[in-house]
Amino acid sequence: MTGREKIEAALSTEGSPLVPVVIPYIGIYVRDRWADLTSCPWWFMHDPDVDHQLAWIREAQSALDVDWVEVYTWYSADERAALSVELTGDRPELVDARTGSRRPLHRPTIGGWPSGGVASHRPESPPTTIEELDACVPTAAPGLVESLAHDGRADLARAVTSGLPDLYPLAFCGAPLWNCYFIWGFEGLMETIALRPDLVEHAVELCLRRNLALARDAALLGARGIWVEECMTDAIGPAAFERLNVPAAKRLIDEIRALGLRSIYYWCGDPAGKLDMILSCGADAVSLEESKKGFTADIGEVADRAAGRCAVFGNLDSIGILEDGTDDQLQAGIQRQLRVAGRLGGRFVMSLGSPVTPGTPPERVRRYCELSRNLRR
Repeated sequence: MTGREKIEAALSTEGSPLVPVVIPYIGIYVRDRWADLTSCPWWFMHDPDVDHQLAWIREAQSALDVDWVEVYTWYSADERAALSVELTGDRPELVDARTGSRRPLHRPTIGGWPSGGVASHRPESPPTTIEELDACVPTAAPGLVESLAHDGRADLARAVTSGLPDLYPLAFCGAPLWNCYFIWGFEGLMETIALRPDLVEHAVELCLRRNLALARDAALLGARGIWVEECMTDAIGPAAFERLNVPAAKRLIDEIRALGLRSIYYWCGDPAGKLDMILSCGADAVSLEESKKGFTADIGEVADRAAGRCAVFGNLDSIGILEDGTDDQLQAGIQRQLRVAGRLGGRFVMSLGSPVTPGTPPERVRRYCELSRNLRR
């Protein structure tokens, strides 16, 4: 079976006889270990040229040996005709022939954090009324989905799906309540949930509209599944989560299914008191962060609660086991995860609970993939 076939089967009610193996957030790891994963210059990641994009994606996917690949929108055909990367010495610049502008390109920071420390979104003037919300939250532009089909923004995704047909094409989308972080920031969102839940409900509806448009975009890109990311909402109580997030998440997942795609609901944080609500959203699979930060997300318990309802993604510890563990610890951790696959009738995807860390060498990722495949056999 190809990687695509294994994931398709694992996300179906029948399950897969072979366990697929993935890592979440491939793009983060490629950013951090670029020179180890591809021979292409780092600025290829910014280059509008589809062939340059496909070149580094091919090399990185081959180096990692996982069963899926990310797809996303890219520059339109008109934009690609006008934009190019030019080197001034060893300094790349993005040049726009339409305006003559030159924008310096900067190599990404390993780990993603700016030099000044941890980044946190703190808007200067967060909305306090429905009218202010409507003004600050952009909606999906009319005709956007239709134009994507023919303006060239899907060309890279189509090149990836046709050039790497054995891999499962995956798109990304935020859960509606998590998207509200970008409206208020963390502290502001928590306060607004407590004091003005009606305002948050309206914001969730606005964010959901964009989520639904992104799901339709993903279908046009050729994605077969959508990773629905949920972050920071473990900090609110179960009642608030049930009121503010569950109905919108269900509508998003229903739309993904209506488009003929599969959904993977990724829960980041402590699932205590919310696991049944997470499962009630109806996703084709759930994926939970590994146990850390003082909470426990036991993969066996998740499997028992999810059995017969959806597939489960593994949550192997990306720091304690993948990065820092011995080879014996890696093998034991994988074996424990794979025992879940049998209990779920093959509705299981071997994965990590969070992105691969910058300190993890690619050889270790390949060893994880190799062990996962061989131990399951």
